[in-house]
Amino acid sequence: MKRTMLLTVVVLAVSCGDDDAPTSPSGSSFSFFVTSVTSTTGNLGGLAGADATCQALAQAVGQGSRTWRAYLSVERDPANGNQPTHAKDRIGTGPWLNANRAVVANNVAELHARTGDANVFLNERGGRINGQWTGSPTPVEHDILTGSNADGTLAPGLTCADWTSASAAVVARVGHSDGMGPNQSTAGALSSWNSAHDNQNCSDTAPRGGAGRFYCFAR
Repeated sequence: MKRTMLLTVVVLAVSCGDDDAPTSPSGSSFSFFVTSVTSTTGNLGGLAGADATCQALAQAVGQGSRTWRAYLSVERDPANGNQPTHAKDRIGTGPWLNANRAVVANNVAELHARTGDANVFLNERGGRINGQWTGSPTPVEHDILTGSNADGTLAPGLTCADWTSASAAVVARVGHSDGMGPNQSTAGALSSWNSAHDNQNCSDTAPRGGAGRFYCFAR
């Protein structure tokens, strides 16, 4: 039921559009984006629901011919015999370009060695994600759900029960899409695009600077 509701939100968000957001450029295909669609809770419908959201958003900007996967780790993946799945193993080998055709990373090692950047970690229409960058709109929404350590592996117990829970009793690991913390600090983990800190809980993704967004990669 919740997965159906999420996909409905995707369709509505795509069809309504955003008059202030840039449109996707024409030309060669891109292979990375931050979801423009948000989620109030950590229940994304599991990996299958999150993947479907990535695919629908890509389809809406003419990039649906490729297979898109959410950059999310889980402890029990039904498609992997209920074994753990690491986000880094879901996204192919690269290279990955954003909607403006700027290189995000050329390979998996390069991806996990870099930091967040508001000018690179864009949504599927080429729009920047609200964050700590100068001139950003409010509220801050740079906390991106990953459930992962900085190397792209599973952060156990930090996945909103494998992206199926809206409970205040569980939490999720998030990254900073802009690579910044308060006062534009890039100290320590605050610069990490995939493993900056844990969110408050999975019942509400907004506190501490989130909106329930996640990363999508084309394989």
